[in-house]
Amino acid sequence: MSVQVWTYIIVGITFALYIGIAIWSRAGSTKDFYVAGGGVSPLANGMATAADWMSAASFISMAGIISFTGYDGSVYLMGWTGGYVLLALLLAPYLRKFGKFTVPDFIGDRYYSDTARIVAVICALLVSFTYVAGQMRGVGVVFSRFLEVDINTGVIIGMIIVLFYAVLGGMKGITYTQVAQYCVLIFAFMVPAIFISIQMTGNPIPQLGMGGTLNDGSGVYLLEKLNGLSTELGFNQYTDGSKDMIDIFAITLALMVGTAGLPHVIVRFFTVKKVKDARKSAGLALLLIAVLYTTAPAVAVFARVNLIETVSDQPYESMPAWFKNWEKTGLLTFDDKNQDGNVQYVADAQINELKVDRDIMVLANPEIANLPAWVIALVAAGSLAAALSTAAGLLLVISASVSHDLIKKIFIPTISEKGELIAARLSAVVAVCVAGYFGINPPGFVAAVVALAFGLAAASFFPAIILGIFYKRMNKEGAISGMIVGISLMLFYMAKFKLGWLGETPPASEWWFGISPEGFGTVAMIVNFIVSLTVCHLTSAPPKEVQEIVENIRIPSGAGEAVSH
Repeated sequence: MSVQVWTYIIVGITFALYIGIAIWSRAGSTKDFYVAGGGVSPLANGMATAADWMSAASFISMAGIISFTGYDGSVYLMGWTGGYVLLALLLAPYLRKFGKFTVPDFIGDRYYSDTARIVAVICALLVSFTYVAGQMRGVGVVFSRFLEVDINTGVIIGMIIVLFYAVLGGMKGITYTQVAQYCVLIFAFMVPAIFISIQMTGNPIPQLGMGGTLNDGSGVYLLEKLNGLSTELGFNQYTDGSKDMIDIFAITLALMVGTAGLPHVIVRFFTVKKVKDARKSAGLALLLIAVLYTTAPAVAVFARVNLIETVSDQPYESMPAWFKNWEKTGLLTFDDKNQDGNVQYVADAQINELKVDRDIMVLANPEIANLPAWVIALVAAGSLAAALSTAAGLLLVISASVSHDLIKKIFIPTISEKGELIAARLSAVVAVCVAGYFGINPPGFVAAVVALAFGLAAASFFPAIILGIFYKRMNKEGAISGMIVGISLMLFYMAKFKLGWLGETPPASEWWFGISPEGFGTVAMIVNFIVSLTVCHLTSAPPKEVQEIVENIRIPSGAGEAVSH
């Protein structure tokens, strides 16, 4: 059977499974819709969190970035993994004890202010829409290649699927769908990685295969070979970095603290019964995430070696079928500048004839390595599972922010539960349409868009949440000022240096402090902290009852009364 037939079969089966779960677990109340009734087991929540967390950026783009940038791409590995640890240890248990449905709900109550709630809703919408644009783009890339439709049609198909199970099932449907999606995406990522590791190094464990010797009896290490291939073509050595240390530090920290402020991941910890379960599910999710994250660098190395060996200085006419298939999508283009009929793939942009979109590397990898058609189709299903699981989680955050935090808490406090559920579903429909627009007109490739979402979360939410949990004296004036200044600064920097909205995009030499837009969330976060603490100490302390709440959320459940000395 052809790849396309296998793709229809495997993607069809997985979509039927997701839709079946959504129908089985449809939400009947707002508690079901927002937090799955609050009764999800730690294992199911750990799997759902891992799927929610491992988006199209993790599945499709991360290995693609590492494949092209080598050592420099490791900032994504360090930042995203470290951020999850930070979230699990520092925030999740305390937020779960506070017991609110959403991050704006926590900020509105902790800072005893509707203004704080509205600012938090705006920040949540900005972060979520930026993030979901990357997911929709990932869905479009997969559909365009494997179902042979254009990217825009692919985005629309993805919108319809997500809309169905997010609107019908709410968080309850999404949670159990994400359990299935974790199983699909991890199987789809690991199977080709194991196949190619055996093929290239004889070692079935990709993480060890990456550091092993080649299977051809030459005794040459795989990374040594890749360094040689890279330098021959004029690229940097794969294992050497070219970024400034300050930029590496800034991107890593922005990704870490941005993770800890991501509303769609935080809300997962409200779906379990107890604070202890929140800690357990956080630990389980970390183990489940580590499976993919430790494999991604190996997949990147395998894909890079196979790509260079297949295309470099080879006749265009002899290019294999996968090359021609990806050309049709426009994500891989060949321009024969010297008219010699050979593919020149080199670092020098003046001579280079091949453009490869980074987002195709994981998807094309099994095809380049000549793996069976069912494995190629499995990767398509896995990448769709990764993109759709995160998109659904983000859409729920958007709909909850509008229906619960704006409509119920501010504009119509008397709204019935049924009315709130209708509002939540309608806002999810609008959110899907907006997300689809951004998926069709994305500001950059998937991981770059997602990295900007982390910067926005770092610049806005992280200081307000951390100070809200650990600093009793923190008041509403400080939190509101910090969030507004932090997110405004990050948006300005993105608009100027990434999106070109303020005229021509300046070169990297003009970056402030030598920090890229992906890392600027760190600077904006530090400014947020400074503004928050300065304003806080120039204004009155929060009410006594709010200070007591802050004391209480840090006392472990069942510890009895705090003893005062």
